[in-house]
Amino acid sequence: MKIIAFGGSPSKNSINKKLATYAANLFENAEIEVLDLNDFQMPLFSVDIEVEIGQHELAKAFLAKIASADILVVSLAENNGNYSVAFKNVFDWCSRINGKVFQEKPMLLMATSPGGRGGSSVLEIAKNAFPRYGAVIKATFSLPSFDANFDVENGKISNPELDKQLKEIIKNF
Repeated sequence: MKIIAFGGSPSKNSINKKLATYAANLFENAEIEVLDLNDFQMPLFSVDIEVEIGQHELAKAFLAKIASADILVVSLAENNGNYSVAFKNVFDWCSRINGKVFQEKPMLLMATSPGGRGGSSVLEIAKNAFPRYGAVIKATFSLPSFDANFDVENGKISNPELDKQLKEIIKNF
């Protein structure tokens, strides 16, 4: 079983990438590949640029990564209540090639933030939108107050109750 995991943020220290990596590693007997959105930087999508350059090779590469997965583990950053522009740009380029960006793959959809709502706004937006783009969302998880609930040094959730919730989700996935 191959898992593709990524955080929806271009930050080098992305808390969402850390959460996605931790969650992916909880699946037993899985080959895990963690993507970095910085490896998929493209010009800001516009139809004018698309006409000029065509389908971007990095969008094709991102879609190929999705195609290689049996399971997607995605943790979205919340910027002003919505997706980060970095994620949205990759998503926009990809959706022009394949409207089913997530290619009917089972998905664990997550979000975290430093605040107490744990990225709940972006999680709700994605939960409603992603199925139209080929995501088969099997479960969602929000980690509030990242700094208080995640041990960065050891790369795991430090809050026992929240850790138990995520492990139960993955066990039942």
